[in-house]
Amino acid sequence: MTSQSDQTVATQERPPLVSMRSIHKSFGSIDALRGVDLELAPGEVLGLVGDNAAGKSTLTKILAGTLVPDSGRLQVGGEDVVFRSPADARRRHIEMVYQDLSLCDTIDVAGNLFLGREPQKSVLGMKFLDRRQMHRAAAEILAGLDIRVDSTRHVVSNLSGGQRQSIAIGRAVSFDPQILIMDEPTSALAVAEVEAVLALIQRVSRRGVGVILITHRLQDLFRVCDRVMVMYEGTNVAERRIGETSLEEVVRLIVGGDILAPTERRDHGH
Repeated sequence: MTSQSDQTVATQERPPLVSMRSIHKSFGSIDALRGVDLELAPGEVLGLVGDNAAGKSTLTKILAGTLVPDSGRLQVGGEDVVFRSPADARRRHIEMVYQDLSLCDTIDVAGNLFLGREPQKSVLGMKFLDRRQMHRAAAEILAGLDIRVDSTRHVVSNLSGGQRQSIAIGRAVSFDPQILIMDEPTSALAVAEVEAVLALIQRVSRRGVGVILITHRLQDLFRVCDRVMVMYEGTNVAERRIGETSLEEVVRLIVGGDILAPTERRDHGH
């Protein structure tokens, strides 16, 4: 039986999936990020919280390749990387599910899962969309994640909010990411749909995928996260193991984070 100390040593020997160090980003005269650090381990679910304009989206868009930082160091799997586009991030197995989901409402479930990479078949030297293969593969993707949709032929506009969210996550997971960023995946969902999405996040993390969860639904943190990182006005002001904090403390840190910055990071680092 492996002791907890042995597991800790093993974790420390392995480089984190992601290491972001002293990330700065300005938009004109506005300092959106002022030296932010972030680490993510394999299979870890990290809750990223903070008020509006705290810098959460800017930080994760940098990791997803949508934004380029002004300065700082980004490592993936222990290697220095520079992302100039989302394609660069995808090549390093990083996917982001945005709040608007980026689904095509007029296309069916299978078409959304394979949008831009549809399987093809050759007939008399001509390429055609292989719909049968696409629907078969789509059904396998959904079954592997225990995502319940009656048919992969349903048009996405006819699905519930929770089903649409699950399809967007399924699409991202089908790219075989090592790092999955989710922006407000449970906002505006009914209670049962929230439960389904949270269960899906847990299933994804059990595959060894590192998940960054941006959410304003703070109760969700205590359902799925291993650790929470609080941002305040472009800085990361505190980190907590989820079992060592409370909803009340997280709220206090979000609201008054500027008071706590230097000591919190020293006392509650990794």
